[in-house]
Amino acid sequence: MDGTREPDVNSKHLMTVQVLQVTLGSRAPLICRIIGTMSLSSHYNSEKIRLSFELFPPRTAAGFESLRQHVVQLVRYEPDVITCTYGAGGSTRDTTLDVVDAVKRDHGLPVASHLTCVGATVDELRQTLDRAAARNVDHIVALRGDPPRGESEFRPVPGGLSFANELVALIRSEYPQFGIAVGGYPEVHQEQTDPQVDLKYLKQKVDAGADIVITQLFYSNEDFFDFRERYESVGITAPLIPGILPVINLGQIRRIASLCGAKLPAQFQSDLQRIPDDLEGQFQVGIEFAIRQTQELIDGGVPGLHFYVLNKSRAASAVLEAINWTSEFR
Repeated sequence: MDGTREPDVNSKHLMTVQVLQVTLGSRAPLICRIIGTMSLSSHYNSEKIRLSFELFPPRTAAGFESLRQHVVQLVRYEPDVITCTYGAGGSTRDTTLDVVDAVKRDHGLPVASHLTCVGATVDELRQTLDRAAARNVDHIVALRGDPPRGESEFRPVPGGLSFANELVALIRSEYPQFGIAVGGYPEVHQEQTDPQVDLKYLKQKVDAGADIVITQLFYSNEDFFDFRERYESVGITAPLIPGILPVINLGQIRRIASLCGAKLPAQFQSDLQRIPDDLEGQFQVGIEFAIRQTQELIDGGVPGLHFYVLNKSRAASAVLEAINWTSEFR
């Protein structure tokens, strides 16, 4: 964060790409992508705190246009990557690729597409990865995925994969050009009761070839720092990126937290409940909490911040402005 550090990875890549464009012409974009993604983990192992935003695919043309406008606001904070999830059961995989393709074309930013094992054979997963490669996606967020709606247990389809580490291994062996992110759970995955077993599964994903770990959202930094200590104690060295979802109203966060198992601190809930009919007041309470949470994570030495923005820019922007992101950290 001072003026004496080494040039960041993007700068080095840019200089390399400029030479490649002169010597290789139309082959340069492919070479650029391969060079840029091979060092995803080292990209986060630097003095610079990295920033990413996560989107989801809109259901309508109007939603898509609204998202594009919010992305315009978000890119002012110079994110290092923008990711996009997809609907239950892989129902919006193509729309996900449309979103990341638009972000890359409009803003020239590295992008990551989510990919899960849900409802897909290995051949179908390869087809999705082929399409992602054809559209110049840089990274893959590799997840097992949740059971389809109405089912309590994950079951792979015939010819499919059962675990995220199998998906990571597939990508690493057959699509080495992609950087790979996986999920981690500071409060333990909902299907797991033993934190150490949960960590064992996470280590299997990293050992299979994952570059970085992005956590599920959480609201207790104590839980995150405890998780990081245990993470390091079992020999996981991949950069650990906290996932942050600023609360914008109590009803929304209760629904989201119930789906992923995140706990809301009692005092935080109480502060929100005092103003049940004041949505703007709830927004301000949520942002103040997110500012404190984010600053504490930065002070705690995290290598990056991953904001779940829910296709809006106001909350993440308010947090980043409050911590002087552009002037202090970039």
